[in-house]
Amino acid sequence: MTETPDWRARRWAATHQRIYGTAIELFLEHGYEAVNVGQIARAAEVSVPTFYAHYPSKEHLVMQLPTAEEMTALVAALPPDLPLRERVRNAALLWVSTWSPEDHEATLVRWRIIAGVPSLRTRAAEFERVTAGLLSDALAAESGRPLPPGDAIVVNVYMATFTTAVLAWADGNGERKLEELIDEAFDVL
Repeated sequence: MTETPDWRARRWAATHQRIYGTAIELFLEHGYEAVNVGQIARAAEVSVPTFYAHYPSKEHLVMQLPTAEEMTALVAALPPDLPLRERVRNAALLWVSTWSPEDHEATLVRWRIIAGVPSLRTRAAEFERVTAGLLSDALAAESGRPLPPGDAIVVNVYMATFTTAVLAWADGNGERKLEELIDEAFDVL
């Protein structure tokens, strides 16, 4: 019997989720730095090449980038006549508001891991710059012209502020609402 594309997609998604869930359990039990890709693959019952077919690195299990399509949809959902600072602020809050309770909890777990590992905290800045680039690209595509350098700086500063708020949320074990921390951080700007 030939596999249908839908079946393959479901199998791929199930394997992807199994690897992710297994890795998070191992990180929580043993610590992020004590777990290697081989251990994750073994525990998830996949080969190391299969792990890398799903995740480019161990870091990508906890630091998940949005897609260009997600950033484009986010920008499209915002009023285009708002000042850039308000658009970026609203984009961050809208992004968080789309999370289900399960997404919220999974995000807190991931960011608690990130917050507890100095190398991941540093790496989070690289992921934030990539996210700022995706958001800048979406804003430029919407306007039909390149984002002016000053606007690109604003987007990068706001994304750094967003990351700082998320780290504060994780450091506080989610005791405060993430949206409140984001608002407070953006108010400083």
